[in-house]
Parts: sequence; C-alpha cells; structure tokens
Amino acid sequence: MKQPLSFRMQPGPGWLLALALAACHPLTASATTPEDEDLALYGMDRSAISLATGSTQLLRRAPAVASVVTAEDIAAIGATDLNQVLETVAGIHVTRGAPLYPPLYIIRGIGSGGPTNPQVLVMLNGLRMSTDYTGDKGNMWVSMPVTNVARIEIIRGPGSALYGADAFAGVINIITKTADQIPGLHAGVQAGSFKTRNAWLEYGHKQDQLAIAAYLQAGRTDGPDGVIEADAQTLNDSRFGTHASKAPGKMSAGYSAYDGGLDLSYQRWRWRTNLKWRGDVGTGPGVNSALDPDHKTRTGMALSELAWTAPDFSDAWNVGATLSYMFFTEQSPDGLGLFPAGARIGPNLFPNGMIGGPSRWERNLRSAAYATYSGWNHHALRLGIGHDDLYLYQVSTMKNFLLNPAGVPIPTGPVIDYGAIQPHILPQRRKINYAYIQDEWQFARDWALTAGVRHDDYSDFGGTTNPRLALVWDADLNVTVKLLHGRAFRSPSFNEQTGINPVNMGNLKIEPETIATTEAALAWQARHDLAVNLSLFRYKMKDLIRSVPNPAPAPGATYQNSGSQDGNGGEVELTWDVDANLRWQANYARQNARDPGYAPRHHANTRVDWSFSPGWRLTPQLNWVAGRRRALGDARAPIADYRTVDATLTRRLPHGWTVSASVRNMFDADAREPSLTPGLALPFDIPVSPRAVELMLSVKL
Repeated sequence: MKQPLSFRMQPGPGWLLALALAACHPLTASATTPEDEDLALYGMDRSAISLATGSTQLLRRAPAVASVVTAEDIAAIGATDLNQVLETVAGIHVTRGAPLYPPLYIIRGIGSGGPTNPQVLVMLNGLRMSTDYTGDKGNMWVSMPVTNVARIEIIRGPGSALYGADAFAGVINIITKTADQIPGLHAGVQAGSFKTRNAWLEYGHKQDQLAIAAYLQAGRTDGPDGVIEADAQTLNDSRFGTHASKAPGKMSAGYSAYDGGLDLSYQRWRWRTNLKWRGDVGTGPGVNSALDPDHKTRTGMALSELAWTAPDFSDAWNVGATLSYMFFTEQSPDGLGLFPAGARIGPNLFPNGMIGGPSRWERNLRSAAYATYSGWNHHALRLGIGHDDLYLYQVSTMKNFLLNPAGVPIPTGPVIDYGAIQPHILPQRRKINYAYIQDEWQFARDWALTAGVRHDDYSDFGGTTNPRLALVWDADLNVTVKLLHGRAFRSPSFNEQTGINPVNMGNLKIEPETIATTEAALAWQARHDLAVNLSLFRYKMKDLIRSVPNPAPAPGATYQNSGSQDGNGGEVELTWDVDANLRWQANYARQNARDPGYAPRHHANTRVDWSFSPGWRLTPQLNWVAGRRRALGDARAPIADYRTVDATLTRRLPHGWTVSASVRNMFDADAREPSLTPGLALPFDIPVSPRAVELMLSVKL
C-alpha cells in the first residue's frame, strides 16, 4: 500500500492555498472502499438528495445548494448528536444561546442574535419539528441522537416555495433508518466524560410486503462543566450591595434522554412514530443568565404520520397523502430560578430567590396531498395542497412574584400557578391552508429550469406567496453550474404575537419576516477522485421581528417589525480520495452581514478518513471559528477565535462488533460563544465544547 500523504493545515489564507494546490496534485486511482459498500446498504449515497424538489435526484443537479451527510460520515467522526454533525457542514455553525443553553443553528450568518432559532426549519422524516410558542425546535431541544439516522439532507438557502414557513435560512431533514438498513437486531452502549452514558437497540425485519423498523435509546449526562465567571446576579450584587450570585460557578447542563421510533409499512401504507423526552434538564448559564443549579425542566415531543403513496396510480401520475400529529410540551413544574436566594430587585428582597416557571402543551394536526405528473414531454410537475391546525392548548405560569404596572417584581411568597392572574401567554390557535406547484423543465439536453411557487394563508396574519427559480446547466461532463433565486418567510411565533410579559410583550400586528436570496453554484468533478463545490450568495431580509423598547415612560419592550439586513458570502467544499484508503474532506465558509454580531465571518472544517489497516480507521478533524464581531451597542472586545481538534479511532471486529474512541477538543481550547448584547449579564460569554472522551461499543446480532 502507498504511504499515506501527510500534511499540516492552518486556517486562513494558507488553508485556501492548500485547496488550490490540491487541485493540481497528481492523483492516484481510487477503488471501491468499505465505506462505499456501507453506503450501498442505505439505498442512497451522498451524491443523491430528495429534499430539493421532493423527488430523488443527483445532488450536483439538484436545484439548490445542498449537502448530504450519511450514516457512514456520522460513524467516521464518532458523532453521537446532531450538533456535532451540523458543525461539519459548509455554511453552518452551531452556537449556544442564553438563556437555557439551547443549540442554535446558524446558516450563512442567519439564525443567531437571540434565544430562539426560528429561521431554520428542522424536520424528521419530512415532518416539521417546530413548536408554536417559539417558532423553532423549542427552548429545551437539548440534544438529538444520530444513532438511528441513515442520512441528513441540508438545503442552504430559502425553501418556503416547497416547505412553507421558517424554511428561511435553510432546511435540515433528518432521515431515520428503515428495515432494509438495519436487518436484524443491533445494540450499542456509549460512555464518556461528564458521566455520560447511553444504550440503544435497533431492529429491522421484512416479510413479503410488510416491513418493520424499531429503535430505542436511553441515556443520561451531567453535561459540560464550563465555568461562568460572572452572571446577571453578579451585576445585581454590585448594584444593591448583596452577595447572592453563585458565580463563578459551573453551568448546569445535565439531562436524561429517552428516544424511540417505530416504522411500519405495508404495500402503499406507511406509519412512522417517533418519541423524544428530556428530563432533569439543567438551565446552562441560567434561564435569566443567573446560575441556577437547583431547578430542572423537562420536555417531550411525539411525532406520528400515516402516509399513503401510489407511485403507479397511472402511467403519468404519482399521488400520495399524509396525515400527521405532533405533541409537544415544555414544563418547569417547580419553577426556575430567575435570580438566586438573597437577590434584591429594586426595593424588594427575595430570600428564597425569584422563581418563575412557564409550562406549555401543544398539539398540531397536519394533512397534505401531492401529485406528480410526467406525461408532459420534458416536464416533471409536482402539485400539493395542505391544511395545518396548530394549537397551544394549555399553559401554566408557576412563580413567587407578580409584576406591578411599572414591570417591577413584587414577592408574593410560595411558588404557585398565577396563570389566572398574570399568565405568560393564553392558549392560542392558528390554522393554515396552502397550495404549491413546481415544474422541472428539461428544455435542452444540458439545461434544466425548475420553477415553483407556494401560497400560504394564515388565519391570524393573512397570506404570503413565495416563488423559486433555479437554472441548472451541465456545462461539461464534469461541470455543473447553477443560478438560483427564491423568496422565503418566517411566521411570527405565538410568543411574538400574544406573549404577556412586560419585558417583551407580544404584538398581533407584526408581519412575517421575509428574505430574498440569489445564489450561484459550481460543482466540478476535477478528476475521478477530486470534487470541488463552490457557492456564492446574496440575500436581503426585511421586516425583521425584534424586541423594541417602548416609548418613555412606558417600561419594557414590544415585538415589532424593525429594520432589514443584507448579507453575502460563499462556501467552498473539497473531497479528495487520495487513494483507496485515504479521503480528505474540507470546507470553508465566509459571510458578510451588514448587521454583524454573533455569527462567525469565517468558518472552516476539515477531516481525514484514513483506513490505515484492515478493520481500522482514524479520523482526525479540525474546526475553526473566527471573525465574530460584537453587535451594535456591545462595547466588549470581539470574542476570541477558536480552533478545536477532534479525533476518532474505529475498530471493526469479527462477529459484527465495532468499537470506537473519540476525543473532542483534544487540546482543550477555550471555545466560547457570544452572550446577548450588551453583555452585562454574561460578560465573559458562554463556554462550550470542553475536552471530552467518548467510548462506543456496538454489535450486529
């Protein structure tokens, strides 16, 4: 075997130079690898995608800037959670928010700057995982295991013409394994730093036209032990002469996790159900940016879908329909510590702490139908209609205070439900009707034009129409060029419309945020074993939904449509099969937003997959995050750049056993994500990704 190529990479200009030099290097022939054999098991490899149009097609010809992460990619980097996977994708950075420490998915600089993340649509098997109250995946998303994931498809750019609301900066679809992909029984365990432990079972079986796939995982962790040097109570102590802050102190980031899934299919029918429960959830740096090690939350989600498809409905027609249900809850039955015991807020002392704990229960019903028509020469038509019924049907507001007309908290004694007197929101309901049409027109041998439009009609704020247009040109056998334009929208969340909180009041008059994006992309198969992708983008966001201070002398703020944001940038991706046993993958993204803050200007990720001996694989990985300037009004110095190095060693053993060991942030870099402007509550930002070791053992029975 040839000696593997050895190299060192430094982020920045040198990193880009390495990309350029790689294209000129003489390459060796590539052969079928064990990775390719594994990919064949999953039916679609990383060169195909279905998210862009609703039908499977080659990734390079898809009318979108898209990425695919396979189960083999996930195994190579030893990932156990969705956050670890998304950080490796070009144009995506996973930050952490305050309060509650939720993961926020920033795509092309969009999706940060607040405690929620509604500009990115996350789906599981095509089902939306968005909650009604916040409009995103929920305040207590915590984690999403990837043990049972077959592939993750990602669109960077607008997707509202096909997927409706919140497909704004991008769309992430998590696709779970089917009976074909997990024949028999699989089991595994994982243990690691911070008292992390997990165990899981997978089962798949097919009999004639009946197929069943099932999955169950349970685990617990204490979470990363990053230290908060100063918090919001530190600021209060300096103002009122108290000594109540628990800072410096460790964050509370632990939780217990239970996940399950069932996939049943028979002939034209398919029923899929997935459950996600998180208990004993810590609040990270605190629900109010004041450390709170004593109170915990819990959250649960259930998704269920019944689908009927008839791909052979007629010679030219393929039709299908779905009925789905989502249940979601976030609960803090004992309240949460807004400020610790001994805190003083204005003239009022809270000897047992200032406690406030909202809880909510939601249920969403969705029905949809689609049809594709191929009887028109050189055209592929797709039409769809749907109806959504979104219902926040129950709320509670546990606390030990009331707010006076000036917004000052007044202690009231025990923690009880003040929902009848001063709720944080009342039950809300929203109904949506939508229709869309899309045409893929192959108007010449090497040219394809995809045009689509979708109209959504909301019962609360009216209608919105969003088109898309994509021109794809196979300029050469190994070169594909794309020019794309689309519009998307983000609907106001229930909290932004009707939330009852003098600090941030809801506003029924706000309109959806909108974005118009133009993109150009190039996919170049430079050699049989070298692929380069380049994408450029420019966008303009309007009617941004922001919390705006109320005119004096009124206290607090109200959600308003305020201002706009322009941005541009690009991504470059490279995959080089150096030889049959060595693959190098790298990507670099740059974004320039005119409303800076929170999102990195520069983000690079590179990894090497090296099968250095039969049954052995080593995957080192470098992640670089840089150029995060402070938002307007934040006088702190720019947050420091950071580099983290990970490595995963995998050994395949006889009789279906696999063992792997991973080290995250090997050199224990001081990685931090920005806290909210102006930074008074968490002046030293939010620590993330401390060094961690993970061991995993799995077996195919």
